[in-house]
Amino acid sequence: MERVQVFKNIIVYRIGAGWSATVAQMEEGLEADRFVECGASQEKSVGWVEPRGEAHGLLVEAVGGQLILKLMVESRALPGSVVTRKVKERVAQIEASTGRKPGKKEIRDLKDDIRLELLPMAFTKQAAVLIWIDPQARWLVIDASSQARADEVVTLLVKSLTGLAVTLLNTQVSPTAAMSEWLISQEPPAGFTVDRECELKAADESKAVVRYARHPLDNEEVKQHVVGGKLPTRLALTWDSRVSFVLTEGLQLKKLTFLEVVFEGAAAGKDDGFDADTAIATGELRKLLPDLLQALGGEVALA
Repeated sequence: MERVQVFKNIIVYRIGAGWSATVAQMEEGLEADRFVECGASQEKSVGWVEPRGEAHGLLVEAVGGQLILKLMVESRALPGSVVTRKVKERVAQIEASTGRKPGKKEIRDLKDDIRLELLPMAFTKQAAVLIWIDPQARWLVIDASSQARADEVVTLLVKSLTGLAVTLLNTQVSPTAAMSEWLISQEPPAGFTVDRECELKAADESKAVVRYARHPLDNEEVKQHVVGGKLPTRLALTWDSRVSFVLTEGLQLKKLTFLEVVFEGAAAGKDDGFDADTAIATGELRKLLPDLLQALGGEVALA
């Protein structure tokens, strides 16, 4: 059976010690914000959908003690250039028929009216975001490629789940400082290997950027760039020959790839692909994340 990549880009949060909820309580909280498609004049709709993809199913899926949620974001794509062109046409019509030029407030009102007229004709696009909660380790993991999208998820999650509070993971050693040391010493942390992708940025006014792709990094050239003041913002790593990813300066894990060895001996039937893939992915990440935190000097304890 073809495997589904469960997580691709993750941002990890620490769940506050004061929060706990049963699956039933979570289900009830999420139900109030279940996803509804955009109305004709609605620009954006955000809400919870079934992680398993089954209509009218559960909004919280429990797999081996791990909780999986999914947020759907739907928006109407209305190009600003189209609105601007329509506004200019309407202003020209007013000038031609009345001989006067509309003022700033009238033009703003025209723009709002035109947006409302065009929205029902605009195409919608949807983006789903997978969320994983590890109740035991107290991690909230969001599969988002940008901090802005992760912030959107956290905002609705805190609204839906009473008492939930989260903070971004913070480590004793910053990812930038750690990646610099690994590249200078050419010694990756225990359990990890450095792969063939890296981005370095100068900290001075030049903001110079050097990118390596499919290129060995254990050489003098890379080392001298770092010694000379260019700071690593992205570095490709592989953990335990099982999971590859790109670590960023913001402690995000991008381009997650579960290597073939992870799936050896794991049989997935026609109906249990979701459970099997979720169990494998969360099982690997539950071991990878503590090792990564240790490589970064450990987590900064919350006050």
